[in-house]
Amino acid sequence: MTEQMTWRAGGCHCGAVRFEVQTPAAIEVEDCNCSICARTGFLHIIVQASRFRLLQGADQITSYTFNTGAAKHMFCAVCGVKSFYVPRSNPDGFSVNLRCLDDPKGFAEVRIVNFDGRGDWHAQAQALAYKSLD
Repeated sequence: MTEQMTWRAGGCHCGAVRFEVQTPAAIEVEDCNCSICARTGFLHIIVQASRFRLLQGADQITSYTFNTGAAKHMFCAVCGVKSFYVPRSNPDGFSVNLRCLDDPKGFAEVRIVNFDGRGDWHAQAQALAYKSLD
């Protein structure tokens, strides 16, 4: 039996950028301790590209890359909030910040898993690679 998926709306702080992400009722999110995630409090919902829709604000998005340049960190140019980005671990998908959903408590279950992004990233990333494929 296939788990029912729901489209959930979210966006940046000022509302210039709006999106939807399709998720099941129970999710697992990663709390990464790498330099950028720890500073921003990003809780990762990793999905394949087909489960993400940018509704508005493409013209308000600016991007930032560092280190390998593989991750495309996208921010609202108005308020500076990173609601989602293209993660290095899943370059064909998106990572959405749970905290940027309109109703982040609207899930049946949220399991927060610690992810050691400061340690051996390559070894750790293999655990995330499957997430955008389901």
